Amino acid sequence: MDNLQQWHELAQQLRVDSIRATTAAGSGHPTSSMSAADLMAVLMAKYLRYDFDHPHDAANDRFVLSKGHAAPVLYAMYKAAGAISDEEMLSLRKFGSRIEGHPVPVLPYVDVATGSLGQGLPIAVGMALAGKYLDKLPMRVWALLGDSETAEGSVWEAFEHASHYELGNLTAIIDVNRLGQRGQTMLAWNTQAYAERARAFGWHAIEIDGHDLTQIDAAFGEAATNEDRPTCIVARTEKGKGVSFVENKDGWHGKSLNADQAKAAIAELGGERKIAITVQKPAAGQKAASNGQPQKLQLPTYPKDSTVATRKAYGDALAALGASRPDVVALDGEVSNSTFANEFAKAYPDRYFEMYIAEQQLVAAAVGMQVLHHKPFASTFAAFFSRAYDFVRMAAVSQADIKLAGSHVGVSIGQDGPSQMGLEDLAAFRAVYGSTVLYPADPNQTARLVEQMADRKGVVYMRTTREGGPTLYDPAEAFPIGGSKVLRGSDDDQVALIAAGVTLHEALKAYARLKEDGITVRVIDAYSVKPIDAAAIHAAARGTDGNIVVVEDHWEEGGLGAAVLDAFAGAAEVPAYEGPPPRVLKLAVREMPGSGTPEELLKAAGIDSEAIVAAVKSLTKRPAAAGTR
Repeated sequence: MDNLQQWHELAQQLRVDSIRATTAAGSGHPTSSMSAADLMAVLMAKYLRYDFDHPHDAANDRFVLSKGHAAPVLYAMYKAAGAISDEEMLSLRKFGSRIEGHPVPVLPYVDVATGSLGQGLPIAVGMALAGKYLDKLPMRVWALLGDSETAEGSVWEAFEHASHYELGNLTAIIDVNRLGQRGQTMLAWNTQAYAERARAFGWHAIEIDGHDLTQIDAAFGEAATNEDRPTCIVARTEKGKGVSFVENKDGWHGKSLNADQAKAAIAELGGERKIAITVQKPAAGQKAASNGQPQKLQLPTYPKDSTVATRKAYGDALAALGASRPDVVALDGEVSNSTFANEFAKAYPDRYFEMYIAEQQLVAAAVGMQVLHHKPFASTFAAFFSRAYDFVRMAAVSQADIKLAGSHVGVSIGQDGPSQMGLEDLAAFRAVYGSTVLYPADPNQTARLVEQMADRKGVVYMRTTREGGPTLYDPAEAFPIGGSKVLRGSDDDQVALIAAGVTLHEALKAYARLKEDGITVRVIDAYSVKPIDAAAIHAAARGTDGNIVVVEDHWEEGGLGAAVLDAFAGAAEVPAYEGPPPRVLKLAVREMPGSGTPEELLKAAGIDSEAIVAAVKSLTKRPAAAGTR
């Protein structure tokens, strides 16, 4: 059997198996899978270099199914490669199966989750960056896109960054099958328009008939030898190719065939096949390049009389971590002189990647890099991470280990005004599955927490402030994630003040004023917002007859106050609270701020020391009663 015949038979098998799996499931996307079958058959039979026995080997090529709804063709490919059984493939979309409706890394061959369109190519950029600049291996990254998803701006962020970084090891394949979920796509079969757009971004573009195996072979061969710039293969295809009653027919998106339809379709495709493909492995002995010899970690230290912004301590600590950890890399969204990621860039320019004003690509590149075993730290203003929130959400679905640092939080940034103020970030990142949320108030504390971020699993977010405050802690003090610090306290405390970051300094000012008035309060630094130190909060409530004031430079919804209340809610991971019913006052930002000095804005928001004093006095003058406000 010659190559063309073998590829044709394999493509037909991929179509048949996509139908079989989706019909068994009673749902799914067979027609979107069928349009890409010829492309995938040639790729896996001739061009992909991948060791299924060692899926995490950095020398492997990477394949990203950006059009994640076409998962059935991916699973059919895995079956053909012998990575999964036919039985497992047919468990598509069944409860408890690894063969989920959209690909997720419960399968070791799936690097990232791609159910949210427009994310696969930006993540592939991160993989290609790591392969070319960090690992220095001849691996290639192949990404299959649907034509509909090219309407997403994140796709074009990826196009511009891939060109800027001259990622000749990256190939994007656009499956132009014309039909989207509810009808014709924006450009339909205008493959010339797709190609011209790719060329405008500096890519090498090739237009082909996506069902002509000879053209597919030639295009992949051209891409595989292109070293200077990324390649975009624009493939004109037909949705449902090979089955007359669904081929190029609207209304079949996301619909499985019933048993009779499947039987007829499989017969038209020539019946079931049992072709096994041996995917070529990368050349033996290839190892990722070393990015330097690890040195002993020497975190920066700050004397007690210093005033240092936590954003500056973040940058200093990240540079120190870079010396001891060659696997640490840094990315920033063109604000590195504000986030102080430039400290890392100056020390380790070969491990620093500028993502410019493209926050979706910023997070996506971090996700791609961690696939290849690097430890990415990505930073920008906290407010701007909101533009990439879907990427953060999907990073959790991907089981990705990324570290994010958001600076310029809250009204305390001052004169820049509300467009620059991160006031939603605690709520947003707390809501991400498995996330860690940190909010240091002190530079020594910041440095210790940055050290722990490197090996923390999942999405780890650090909130840093623009303005400096008094250094509170000795450099040798430990700050375990999930802990807190009691900075002031006694057996006679009447109220517990819980704060973090800038408001911790306000709480300490309030403590001094209240002490002059004969009112004793406990001051708790809740630097670990998630996981929150529930045991310390419970102890504070018991020691103050349930009187708690939480103060935060954040909107009142979902932030530190919500985390404190959740500590009393009886979640499975939180010990049951036993004590007087807590009465919690939440001091938070409730009105849209404007420009002003940090002091003016803290006062206007009702989260400065004066407001804290008033809140404490309102509790001490009232009889204890259950409830929150």
